[in-house]
Amino acid sequence: MNMNRDKILQNLKDANCAPDLINSFFDFEKDCNTFEQLKLLTRHKSELLDNLHRCQKQIDCLDFLIFNLEQKIKTL
Repeated sequence: MNMNRDKILQNLKDANCAPDLINSFFDFEKDCNTFEQLKLLTRHKSELLDNLHRCQKQIDCLDFLIFNLEQKIKTL
């Protein structure tokens, strides 16, 4: 990998990777196992996207309630 270890570590931390994922990532780096590194990162990305979608659904529910309350105020 072209980036140095410190930059990679910071990037993994910024992506909210758990310490065990980070350790595994660097273990795979030592073993030159890029395929397993990719699997780790892809799995973490998928988990983050699932979380994002859950949060979006919650926001949509609140938007619906807020809209209805605003409509109720307008009719008063």
